[in-house]
Amino acid sequence: MLRIALFLGTNIAIMVLISLVFQIFGFQGLLAANGVDLNLQALLVFSALIGFAGSIISLLLSKTMAKRGMGVQLIQQPRTEFESWLLQTVGKQAQRSGIGMPEVGIFNQAAPNAFATGWNKNNALVAVSTGLCEAMQRDEIEAVLAHEVSHVANGDMVTMTLIQGVVNTFVIFLSRVIGHVVDRVVFKVQRGHGPAFFIVSILAQVILGILASMIVMWFSRWREYRADAGGANLAGRQAMISALKRLQNSQEAKMPDELAAFGINTGKVQAMFSSHPPLEKRIQALQNNL
Repeated sequence: MLRIALFLGTNIAIMVLISLVFQIFGFQGLLAANGVDLNLQALLVFSALIGFAGSIISLLLSKTMAKRGMGVQLIQQPRTEFESWLLQTVGKQAQRSGIGMPEVGIFNQAAPNAFATGWNKNNALVAVSTGLCEAMQRDEIEAVLAHEVSHVANGDMVTMTLIQGVVNTFVIFLSRVIGHVVDRVVFKVQRGHGPAFFIVSILAQVILGILASMIVMWFSRWREYRADAGGANLAGRQAMISALKRLQNSQEAKMPDELAAFGINTGKVQAMFSSHPPLEKRIQALQNNL
């Protein structure tokens, strides 16, 4: 909760600062002089409410969405020795990391993969694919579990949500400002909103959204290195390296967009829009810290 309070407080301060900067540099007066009757403070508050709402709702529903979307079968009463080992391993790692015991599950997927999700570090879900259980040795599986537990312990799900909320806020805010300016200054609409406002706002939101996603994905890649380091600390550096090397030889798995940022594997997308760094770079980062 402290992480959320500090992060929200920081972002509120940023929004207040932007509002003050606009006033100091006379941006509000410049808009008014050109007939743009736009209340920037009200728009900023509106943008924040809309920007954070979707991200927070997604976070709160993340475990439910994961269970249904990935068909996760929770291990509540272990039926096999392997399931007992999975529970015990996650339990030990969670205890060492100082978090509550996550729910543990398995989902049916041929490719090796895993993810962690949940709205806080004491109410999380860690799941692995059947392909991962079949393809990896136990020390490697332990390293993958440690990687996911580290995501939970680092509060990555909450932080990613809040960062997404911030960039959503500024995308909505700036796109509306651009739409208003074009509508009033270029097309000389005097009252209400003309077609240009809606068209330009939508186009600006798409373009700014693409640019903003680069920021979110940069943070996602950075936290993968942190989770790898955490996994190495919990399960052993060589085991973490071995698990990543085995992933290099496996087929890449397709996961729902809302879970892709929390998986262990990565897809073939442009580097700047990828939620994960290349596996070779992650391996090299671990090897350089030997």
